[in-house]
Amino acid sequence: MDYSSDQESDISESEIVEYKEKPYEQLKTGKYKVKGTNGTLRCPFCAGKKKQDYRYKDLLQHASGVAKGSANRSAKQKVNHLALAKYLETDLASESDQAPRAVEPKPVTRTQEQDDLFVWPWTGIITNIVTEQMNGNDLGDSAYWLKKFSKHKPLEVHTFWNDMDQTALAIVRFNNDWTGFMNATAFEKAFEADRHSKKEWNVQKQHPGSNIYGWVARADDYSSEGPVGEYLRNTGELKTISDIVEAAKQDRNTIVANLANEIDLKNENLDELQYKYNEKSMSLSRMLEEKDKLHHAFYEETRKMQRLARDHVRRILEEQEKLNYELDSKRKELDSWCKELNKREALTEREKQKLDDEKKKNNERNNSLQMASIEQKKADENVLKLVEEQKREKEEALSKILQLEKQLDAKQKLEMEIEEIKGKLQVMKHLGDEDDTAVQNKMKEMNEDLEEKVGEMENLESLNQTLIVKERQSNDELQAARTELITGLKDMLSGRTNIGLKRMGEIEEKPFVKTYKQRFSLEEANVQAYTLVSLWQENLKKPEWHPFKIVEVEGKTLEIINEEDEKLQKLKQEWGDEIYMAVTTSLKEINEYNPSGRYPVIELWNFKEGRKATLKEVIQYILKNLKTLKRKR
Repeated sequence: MDYSSDQESDISESEIVEYKEKPYEQLKTGKYKVKGTNGTLRCPFCAGKKKQDYRYKDLLQHASGVAKGSANRSAKQKVNHLALAKYLETDLASESDQAPRAVEPKPVTRTQEQDDLFVWPWTGIITNIVTEQMNGNDLGDSAYWLKKFSKHKPLEVHTFWNDMDQTALAIVRFNNDWTGFMNATAFEKAFEADRHSKKEWNVQKQHPGSNIYGWVARADDYSSEGPVGEYLRNTGELKTISDIVEAAKQDRNTIVANLANEIDLKNENLDELQYKYNEKSMSLSRMLEEKDKLHHAFYEETRKMQRLARDHVRRILEEQEKLNYELDSKRKELDSWCKELNKREALTEREKQKLDDEKKKNNERNNSLQMASIEQKKADENVLKLVEEQKREKEEALSKILQLEKQLDAKQKLEMEIEEIKGKLQVMKHLGDEDDTAVQNKMKEMNEDLEEKVGEMENLESLNQTLIVKERQSNDELQAARTELITGLKDMLSGRTNIGLKRMGEIEEKPFVKTYKQRFSLEEANVQAYTLVSLWQENLKKPEWHPFKIVEVEGKTLEIINEEDEKLQKLKQEWGDEIYMAVTTSLKEINEYNPSGRYPVIELWNFKEGRKATLKEVIQYILKNLKTLKRKR
């Protein structure tokens, strides 16, 4: 069409009907061709598609479907196909009753063979079968004749014997299609080439000799007397090639008509499914829009509720602060009233009585305010108590350590001061000749300071010993508690848990099994791995094998694994890094937890963080499990 794409974009759905007149006029004037050269119809607006041969009904259905199609069709396509539908209904209505005219085939010259009556299904006849000519072969066996004429692909062979002259006839059956006809014709031509066809048989019937003759069964064979004619009449019928061609043509036309009807039904179903798909798509789009709206509303409502909750908490805190301020101001006001009442005690009895009543009232008010203040403090203390309870254990341990460090620093400081005073005394003794009285007084003062410092150091030493004893007692109690927990909680702390029991110094078996599986079969790998684990566990118990060395790092003396040890180097070279790491890890644990006994010991362990578990962590874990058990009950 000659209007631009800008005009197309401006066409709304309601204006499509108005714009169909222009392409309709162009169809009427012949600018767009609908009729094909062979009488078929085509869509002039879908030139790029493969299918261009339509029947009237199919083309009308195509034009209507595009005109009422989905939203992905442009307005221009809808206008063009709407005009095409109108043109078909108005100007080509006469084509609706006419089927597309097929191309007339050129007349074919009929041959005599096409008018011959053949026995169908295709059948061949073999005659003059004499027993003497086959050198003892079983001529009555159909397998012999099937093998003999296998190149013509016969289906079956039936033989009929004449006991009077010891000859036989054979009936050869072929496929009933054109391939079978070709095979039967080739069968007949083979005998004609050898001059043993039906024509020669009719000439030499009286003196046939020992040769066999063959041909394709026709009407005279079908009507003949004897077992062959009877068999042909019972199993076949007479047909010309033209009859068979016409029957095949009728069958093909019937199949084409059925297929055309099925295609029409499929197209109708397809249009119906397209309509349902469009409905579902629109419904789904509406549902998605509603879902987005609900999600947005929920998000806005959640934000509103969070904002209201924050405002509510802020108001509560502000009111609490305001009440505390008012409480303090009332207390101060009552205090000032009490002072004012105390100044008026010298007044009359009546005034005193009045003052006493006011004092009682003020005292009651004061008591009420004090009780309110106390309750407020209790609430604040309860809030802080949880935080203090968590800090208490750490503070106790830290305070002991800090106190010991302070005592140690004080002790060292006193020792330095004592040494300094002693040095000064020695100097003063050497200066005794000059100004003896002043020197003696100074030495006396220094001796008194020395005695005082010595006394302080003895007190610090005594306090230090007391703290050390208390620390040892605390450590003993903690160790006893850990031992009791290990003994009593083996069942609770078993399995895969964050807090559990670990045998320190026991070699892990997984690296050994993994390495052996790479070198041996599964069953042999397990046995060999456990054997090697047992061997190295026994090596760890030997006190004479101590593969450690002393190093100094940042002024501190450390004991680390001696990587140059002969056994460890041989283990690493032979079995790899994973088994080496498993053995050295167990060595470090034995050296840390049981260096004297050199056997594995059980320890409370935090598997999540890979370290020794504190008593606090174990107790918290036990309490948590107890609460869980209570809830389950």
